[in-house]
Amino acid sequence: MSLKKPLTTVTYSLSKVSEILSPIRTMRLTRDKEQDRKTMQCLLSEGDLVVCPEGTTCREPYLLRFSSLFAELTDEIVPVAFHANMSMFYGTTATGLKCLHPFLVCMNPKPCYDTKILEKVPNEFTCGGGKFPYEVANYVQRELGNALGFESTNITRRDKYMMLAGNEGVARKKKIKICGDWSFTLKMYKLVLLKEWKKK
Repeated sequence: MSLKKPLTTVTYSLSKVSEILSPIRTMRLTRDKEQDRKTMQCLLSEGDLVVCPEGTTCREPYLLRFSSLFAELTDEIVPVAFHANMSMFYGTTATGLKCLHPFLVCMNPKPCYDTKILEKVPNEFTCGGGKFPYEVANYVQRELGNALGFESTNITRRDKYMMLAGNEGVARKKKIKICGDWSFTLKMYKLVLLKEWKKK
């Protein structure tokens, strides 16, 4: 809405509820690099495309290693630094029910979203300028890290899911039980309400 132009974003393992409520068009990826490349090329031919090259569930002030696929597809790259500050609930989980994401985001009493659109990546730092895709990805990671005040790391999305959920972050078609992050978060919410009630 701030750019006043239609946008499309690519996602993975996003709930149908989030897709329906999303203010911008979403398109699912498959984790198959060649298939995802074709999908993203098709979307780029239609207009601008929003990509999260590190994923979307890292909550700490660090940047995971960026996937270089976006750098292979275009030299027209504009980094956008986006920091979602949540006061009570996180809107993502590695193990819980993903359909609750938008509702838990809305339950935050004082959410804050810091957005900074950076300068377009100079041509000499793109694949068209002679750089390898991973060099372009590392350059964009550093620029976003500097803008956010975050530390850039070599930790991959797969490493993150192994630490958080004990799997490689590949969605499987099965029923997911409420556990892990959500049960802990809901318990914390009850504790907060109880403390506030005792104060009164």
